[in-house]
Amino acid sequence: MKNILKQKAAAAVLVISLIIFIMLLFIAGSGKEESAEGSDFVEYEKGTVTAVLSDSLEQDPSSDGAFRGEQTLTVKVKSGRYKGQELLVYNYAGPLYGVPVKEGDSVTMAVSTHSGGEHQAVVYEFNRIPQLAAVILLFFLATILVGGRTGLKSLISLVFTVLCLFMILIPLLIKGAPTLLATYAVTAYIALVSFTILGGVCRKTVSAFLGTVSGTALAMIFSLAAQKMARINGLRLSDVEPLLQLRQSGSPIGLTGLLTAGIIISALGAVMDVAMSISSSLEEVRTADPSMTSRRLFGSGMNIGRDMVGTMTNTLILAFLGSSFTLIIYLYSLDLGFYQFFSSAYLAIEVISGISSSIGMILAIPLTALISSLLMSGDKSSDLSDTRPA
Repeated sequence: MKNILKQKAAAAVLVISLIIFIMLLFIAGSGKEESAEGSDFVEYEKGTVTAVLSDSLEQDPSSDGAFRGEQTLTVKVKSGRYKGQELLVYNYAGPLYGVPVKEGDSVTMAVSTHSGGEHQAVVYEFNRIPQLAAVILLFFLATILVGGRTGLKSLISLVFTVLCLFMILIPLLIKGAPTLLATYAVTAYIALVSFTILGGVCRKTVSAFLGTVSGTALAMIFSLAAQKMARINGLRLSDVEPLLQLRQSGSPIGLTGLLTAGIIISALGAVMDVAMSISSSLEEVRTADPSMTSRRLFGSGMNIGRDMVGTMTNTLILAFLGSSFTLIIYLYSLDLGFYQFFSSAYLAIEVISGISSSIGMILAIPLTALISSLLMSGDKSSDLSDTRPA
């Protein structure tokens, strides 16, 4: 009977979540105007190289052997308005852009069509869609083979998360939704659905969900406080300039909160992992000893959580540093002065991002342990004042 009730509760949560998803999808997409084709326009289509007519590419020793130069190609178009036609296409390559291609390669082209009907095409990039699809497929297979049914559920949760970020959150932010509120609400929604998919509706998943939303909220609060002390915000992000131009062209997107929004999203995965691990472990402890009091369960949760702090903190900090490793090498090569380096906006952003996410993950441990101990305690009359050792 309990299993049937849990299944019905999980189904109800997922149905309501689906309705919410559809509503949010409609809101995020409403008012989107189709871009009208002007007198001149550019389309990106795929094609197959049928011949290399000329090739002036040369390797540059100063760029680790990268190629420089250009190629003249004939390419058979495989998509779009020129599908089936064979076009004369130019390919320009350098160390930072473009790649040499050969006959039979699949490429993505930028096809420019002018008002008089004439058109010209250049190679935009090598068509990497099949290779990326193969990499993703291998990841899916490995996850399912090792994780079984749980692995499949995790993949469904991952796909749902990506859809929420790209089809709901980003469009809402571009439309002018409050940056922090929208980001926090969507991440909480993602956590709710993910935990329901993974474990249904039970004390374990409820504890993990409450620990997750609490941990991400604390990461957000700490980030805002740290930014205020350091006098920095999302406008100082290195890649915010295109969004600033978007804002100046009329988009109501909020920019100052983007730093904290990124921290919330970055912290979500680690906080969910920690919260689920703590609540799942405490459920096993509770099953082994149904008479355990709240205090003893809480102590067990803290003991388990302490072992997770070191590795998870390293994971978050190294993830932030790894994502900017190229820039770190460049800054190191400049031999900056002490005050110049430690007063830079770049360092402040990286420190605040890494520490705020870690704070959220660390504080999620006692919060999840506390919530789990209260929900799972076998002795409902006991409280955290019990002085017996855990």
